[in-house]
Amino acid sequence: MGVRIGVVGVGALGFHHTRILRDVPGAQLVGFHDAKPDRAAHVSTELGVRAFPTLDALLDDVDAVSVVVPTPIHFAVAAPALERGLHVLIEKPIATTLEEADALLAIAERTGAVVQIGHVERFNRAVRAALPYVEGPRFIESNRLAPFNPRGSDVAVVLDLMIHDIDLVRTFVGGRVSSVSAVGVPVLTPFVDIANARISFDAGAVANITASRVSRDRMRKLRIFQQSGYLSLDLAAGTGDFYRLRRDVDLLALVRDAQGAQALESFVERIQLDAPEGEPLRLELEAFAQAANGDAPVSVTGEDGREALAVALTIVHDIERTFPSLSGRVPASSRA
Repeated sequence: MGVRIGVVGVGALGFHHTRILRDVPGAQLVGFHDAKPDRAAHVSTELGVRAFPTLDALLDDVDAVSVVVPTPIHFAVAAPALERGLHVLIEKPIATTLEEADALLAIAERTGAVVQIGHVERFNRAVRAALPYVEGPRFIESNRLAPFNPRGSDVAVVLDLMIHDIDLVRTFVGGRVSSVSAVGVPVLTPFVDIANARISFDAGAVANITASRVSRDRMRKLRIFQQSGYLSLDLAAGTGDFYRLRRDVDLLALVRDAQGAQALESFVERIQLDAPEGEPLRLELEAFAQAANGDAPVSVTGEDGREALAVALTIVHDIERTFPSLSGRVPASSRA
């Protein structure tokens, strides 16, 4: 039957973890725990899944758990699971502080447990399709805009939304972040609700990332510029295109002989990016089941999650530097 797995937290996202895990290959969904009895009863009835009355009761009955609780209690749920040697999928961000993240990774190393972080955009169809064409990016532009949603508003938008793109940029570029410059503003919450960050890498690449949860419209787009061409990804639609100089074109001759503006198609080739269909969250959970069963490496490691958190916290603290009234909204112990 595969790994026995449970879900902790069946709010908006945890509900879907539970729904999908009912039929993930290599996983046997044992049940879930939620701190709200009314919510637990409702989800149990709707999905036909057992609700455990306590976290300990669930942990006693499983080999792995998916942690889908609010970020401030990630550590409180994941730590006891890892201490038991249970494999853990933790929704992003891994924790609220680097100290908590390091402690979780230390427990996992000691007990031999698998830790995967829920950076679900890694499984986005557009991202999967683009990766074979990504080669030494020099500049990345990312925009993630969304209307306000109370879920996730207990942390800065950097930790709620931008961290997705921090992880993607790190995945595309590779290497270490060398510097960060950021600005942000709290609009609807005590935390930063809209932010822009410029991230430089040791390899020379630069990423410009904007995230907002006070937008009227939704947007999740990412553009990658590199010597071999330009990639344009629509993460919301799961589509993308790769534009590169046509190989049958002598650009110097085209410029020399041109009598005026040239149609883009006359010298640029458009490749429509494609990857197999797949619901990103389902792919993420299938990957976790495979890793927990020892059938595949971890797709998004705890170390990946820790590094994304480190960059996110650096961004938050750089915003605090120029917006003193925000100081203290992130615990001092979390400073990267």
